[in-house]
Amino acid sequence: MRKPLVMVVEDEETLGMLLGYNLEAEGFEMEIVTRGDEAELRLREREPDALILDWMLPGLSGIELCRRIRSRPEMARVPILMLTARGEEGDRIRGLDTGADDYVVKPFSVPELMARLKAILRRSRPETVSQSLKAGDLELDRETFRVRRAGREIHLGPTEFRLLEFMMRSPGRVFSREQLLDGVWGRDVYVDERTVDVHVGRLRRSINRGRMRDPIRTVRGAGYAFDEQFERA
Repeated sequence: MRKPLVMVVEDEETLGMLLGYNLEAEGFEMEIVTRGDEAELRLREREPDALILDWMLPGLSGIELCRRIRSRPEMARVPILMLTARGEEGDRIRGLDTGADDYVVKPFSVPELMARLKAILRRSRPETVSQSLKAGDLELDRETFRVRRAGREIHLGPTEFRLLEFMMRSPGRVFSREQLLDGVWGRDVYVDERTVDVHVGRLRRSINRGRMRDPIRTVRGAGYAFDEQFERA
């Protein structure tokens, strides 16, 4: 099962390492970026499940990066937790008005920050903290690694399970083969893009029987998506 990814945009090295250690201990995958302009580029390559964003950053301020993120429709659901030394009410309001979901003033309690992060994930992306994903007659249980369709258990290999879980978390979003390789196999593993087609084919044969509707949509020239209409089937 892929861990939820949290991107930490923080130029204080010690604080970034502290947050990274605690995120990993809480079961998150994390990525640390130290500049606002670099974070903007990384966000175009890979969408995190949540963003911990410092207000004052070199290259591009956190408040401007937040504004740019919220101007992109595909990033509208990504929860943002803003970190800042600014504690004045006007600054807090500005951060929230720009699109931040929550606001933590430095110095802060790490357990409180983790609790706030989980809270905004539960509100904005419950699929990242829930043990079960459901759409139509399809159910995936992350804790037991079981998949059922119309009450019948489906046996999937570990790669097909991760592939289905990855796409079910973002129904309707079209993933390129490269994005699926990064999200399912990992960035440090070399796998040919054609391997994605092979595993998607195996997954389809496992979850679709007879006249059952295929929940995986092929987008010609772009990649694959879990059909958002299937959720309402």
